[in-house]
Amino acid sequence: MLSERASVKRRQGVLFVVSAPSGAGKTSLCHELMALLPDLHFSISCTTRQPRPGEVPERDYHFVDEPTFRGMIKEGAFLEWAEVYGKLYGTPRAPTQEWMAQGCDVLLDIDTQGAMQIRRHVPEAVSVYILPPSMAVLRRRLEDRKGDSPDEIAMRLKRAKDEVAHYRDYSYVIINDDFKFSVRLLEAIVLAERSRTAVLDLSQVEQVLLEN
Repeated sequence: MLSERASVKRRQGVLFVVSAPSGAGKTSLCHELMALLPDLHFSISCTTRQPRPGEVPERDYHFVDEPTFRGMIKEGAFLEWAEVYGKLYGTPRAPTQEWMAQGCDVLLDIDTQGAMQIRRHVPEAVSVYILPPSMAVLRRRLEDRKGDSPDEIAMRLKRAKDEVAHYRDYSYVIINDDFKFSVRLLEAIVLAERSRTAVLDLSQVEQVLLEN
């Protein structure tokens, strides 16, 4: 794999932020990316909502009650947090900062509210917005999940129309029409950003140039 052959270390890890309207496929894309790039750390968010069918605690989310979450807010434990559909979501600060300080890249799967906070606090973060090919396709994907009521689906579609207006705030946009191709695009973004001179330890490059 290309990433395994890279010999130049990064001074600090790159923070990758992936957002999308509910049902656009961002979580599936992130999981597939993690399988392709095992050296990419996935930041597991905390949430007060209940697990959906197939979700595994401590793998997909840290599921906590609201008092616990509110206490973590007061302690400054989150890099960002937001209320979405009446439930709280947040990115734990400590592991993310520790990984990046060690030169490890970190992937965040968060909504547009959280991404806006990240851009304020970490302006060098690389953000990717996942779009559905159409609102009709998005509706079908939400219905196929079988986990939401018709009212919840209508609410998510309304929110999606508001959220997609922010796609220009992101570094990259991927239209998730073909899942495998979308994964390739997401992987290409990560690999390209890892090679930017701004994030490399150029002393290694200089050492190569000095070798006979």
